[in-house]
Amino acid sequence: MLELPLQADPEVIMEGVNLVWVLIAAFLVFFMHAGFGMLESGQVRSKNVANQLTKNLLTWGVGVIAYFIVGAGVSALVAALTSGGSTAGAFAYINGGSTAWASWLFGAAFSMVAASIVSGAVAERAQLGGYLVFTVFVGALIYPVATGLTWGGGFLAQLGFQDFAGAAVVHMTGGVCGLTAAYVLGPRLGKYNDDGSANVIPGHSLPYAVLGTLILAFGWFGFNVGTAVEVFQIGDGGELALADYAYAGRVALNTALVMGAGSIGAALVGYVRRGKVDTLMTANGLLAGLVSVCSIAAVSSWTGTLVVGFIAGVQVPLVFELLERVGIDDVCAVFPVHGSAGVLSALAYPFVDTTSAFSLAQLGTQVVGVVVLAAWAAGITLVVYGGLKLVGWARVSKDEEIDGLDASEHGIETYPEFGGNVVNDVGSPSPTPGKTPTADGGEVSDDD
Repeated sequence: MLELPLQADPEVIMEGVNLVWVLIAAFLVFFMHAGFGMLESGQVRSKNVANQLTKNLLTWGVGVIAYFIVGAGVSALVAALTSGGSTAGAFAYINGGSTAWASWLFGAAFSMVAASIVSGAVAERAQLGGYLVFTVFVGALIYPVATGLTWGGGFLAQLGFQDFAGAAVVHMTGGVCGLTAAYVLGPRLGKYNDDGSANVIPGHSLPYAVLGTLILAFGWFGFNVGTAVEVFQIGDGGELALADYAYAGRVALNTALVMGAGSIGAALVGYVRRGKVDTLMTANGLLAGLVSVCSIAAVSSWTGTLVVGFIAGVQVPLVFELLERVGIDDVCAVFPVHGSAGVLSALAYPFVDTTSAFSLAQLGTQVVGVVVLAAWAAGITLVVYGGLKLVGWARVSKDEEIDGLDASEHGIETYPEFGGNVVNDVGSPSPTPGKTPTADGGEVSDDD
C-alpha cells in the first residue's frame, strides 16, 4: 500500500510552537511570585509574615484583573498617542482569541513582577488596603505607560531606547515606585536611633529568603529567555526558520553567568569590609545581577555580562547603606536590587553591545529613557501614596505596628506555637513591650 508523505503547514507549526513557548515562559514568570513570597516573608519579623504573604497573593489578585480590563489597553493607547499611530483596537485583546490571550498573559506576568517589587520596600508598616489600591494603579496605569512608551512602540521606542527584558521598564520602574512609597511611609518603628544611626531589624527566616531567591532565579530564565518570544518564522521560500531563538542561547548563557557574578560581587564587599560574607546580601547580589542583564542579555558577550553583573552585586550593599543613611527604610533592599541595578543595565547597553560599535548617541538615548521612566514612576507614586497618606490609608497605627500586622490586619498568628509572649521573632526571650530587639541582643524603643 502506497503511503503519502505527511504534509504539514509551516504556518500551523510556527504558530503552535510559538504559542507553546510563550505560555511556558509565562508560567515560569508566574512562578516567580512564589519566590517573591518566600524572599519577602523571610525578611520580615514573624509577626508580619501572614500580612506579607497576603500582599503577595493579592498583588496578583487585584493587579492582573486591573491589567486585563484597563492596563493592556492603556499601554496600546500610550504607544499610539506618543508615536502618531492609531488608537483603534487598543482594547481588542479582550476578545482577541487564543493567541492574543496567550500574548496578553505573558505581558501580565511581567506587569505583576513590577507590582510585587513594591511590597518588599513598604513591608511591616503599609496598610493592606492602601497597598492594594496602589497595586491597581500599577496594573492599570503605571506599568502600562512604561510599556507603551517602550515595547509598545511609543515615544522612547521611536528614539531608539533599548531594554530587551525590562531592566528599566519592569525592574527600575518597580524599584523607583518602592523607593518612593517607602519614603512617603517613613521608616519602621525602632529602625533609627536619636542620633540617626540605623538599627538592624532581622527577618524571621533566612532559609525562606534564600530559597525565595533561588526560585526567582529559576523563573528568571522564563523572564529573559522568554522574551525571545518567537521560536520560528517563515523564510522567504516558505520554509521554517529560527526567529528570536537564533539568539536564545546567548540570553540563556548570560542569564546563568550573571547571577554568579552578582552574588560574588556582593559577597566580596562584605568580606572586604567586615571579614564576613553576608548571606542575605549575597542573595540580593545574585538578584541584582539578574536585573543587570535584562537590558543587555541578547547583545552582550559573556565577558561583558560578567563585568556588569559583578558591578551590580557590588553596588547592592553600598546603595542599601546609603539609603539607610538618608533615612529611607527599604526593608527588602528593593531599590538596590531592582532600581539601581536596572539603571546600570540600561546604561550599560551601548558599552557591551556586540552588534554595533559604541555610540554616544545611543548612551544619550538610554539616559533619556531612564530619566523619563524613573520620573514617571516616582511622580505617580508620590501622587497616589501621598493621597493615601492624606486619607489615612497608607500606614498602620503605632499600636498596630507594635502588635504586628498579622494580628492587626488579619487577626491571626503565623506561628501560634511561639505566641503568647513566649519568644520573640528571632527565638530569644520576649522584648520589653514597646521595644524592638536589635541584632546585638539589645533593644530600642519603638518611639525612636
